[in-house]
Amino acid sequence: MRGRGINYDTGFLPGGRISRETFDPETVRAEMRIIAEELNCTAVRITGGHPERLSVAARHAADAGLEVWFAPFPCEMTTRELAPFFLECAERAEEVRRDGAEVVLVTGCELSIFCTGFLPGETFFHRLAALGAGDAEVYARFAEIPARLNPFLAETAEAVRTVFGGRVTYASGEWEDVDWSPFDIVAVDAYRDERNAATYREELRSRFRHGKPVAVTEFGTCAYTGAGARGGMAWAIVDYTANPPRLDGDYRRDEGEQVRYLRELLTVFEEEGVDSAFWFTFAAYNTAYDPDPRRDLDMASYGVVRLLKDGGSEPKAGGRGGSEPKAGGRGGREPKEVFHALAAAYSGGRAAAAT
Repeated sequence: MRGRGINYDTGFLPGGRISRETFDPETVRAEMRIIAEELNCTAVRITGGHPERLSVAARHAADAGLEVWFAPFPCEMTTRELAPFFLECAERAEEVRRDGAEVVLVTGCELSIFCTGFLPGETFFHRLAALGAGDAEVYARFAEIPARLNPFLAETAEAVRTVFGGRVTYASGEWEDVDWSPFDIVAVDAYRDERNAATYREELRSRFRHGKPVAVTEFGTCAYTGAGARGGMAWAIVDYTANPPRLDGDYRRDEGEQVRYLRELLTVFEEEGVDSAFWFTFAAYNTAYDPDPRRDLDMASYGVVRLLKDGGSEPKAGGRGGSEPKAGGRGGREPKEVFHALAAAYSGGRAAAAT
């Protein structure tokens, strides 16, 4: 693959619940160096709902020599609210690009479920619950998604190109039948699970029919036995009604689950000619490791590092790599098995990019 990447969350707000409360620029700078120098990534997809945070992270990513996928991730917005939001993000992405970085602008992610107006439901979590319950109205509206979504995406692509001079794409859900003609790259969040395991390769291969480069903007799973069969829903094992939150059942920590998933899907991507792929994700900042299995929220994290539950929610910069938290620091980080597996898998791509 040309682009060997990872996702990086700056904080998004599904249902009004922010995924990253603390955002320290020095921590971001250090983590971008880890992504480039230790994980051997050549690209990073920077996501979030705050444009100013995206700009900070994009600058640090560019300084680390990474290709920047500037990827605003709006939640609970209407199409009227999305238009100026994407235009501001496009202007910010262009500022980074004009300073010499390679920048791809990603105009949102799975808008039909994360934003309002496409499916019934007040918030992302209401819409997701309705889908899980087999709500007839929600499933009936699925057929209407292309007619609602594609005109908006075309208008958005046209608008952002007035201020952004690089390549433009959109991080689609597998259920969204996107018209890719306004975009430069076909991009999909391609999670494999027990539902699509038998057809996964064929579904991915069908994305090439548009005659454009294909990117996998998200793939990954969590660190417990059976997570790979849940794919993009492996995170949904936390009971947030409990105080403090805990897992909703008994799960066995298995970091090898992530490693197997990574290696198997990278093989598919290489064989099928995927241009770029982004593991989801570097870290889940609203979870932390706990030796008590029922309180080990890191089992519900897709991250390649785990956050240590020692009194802080943000890992401190300092110390090389995700491998060692700063001595005496709050909210340290340490690598999971998939950290090392991804670094090894990407090492060839990093070397090739440097020559």
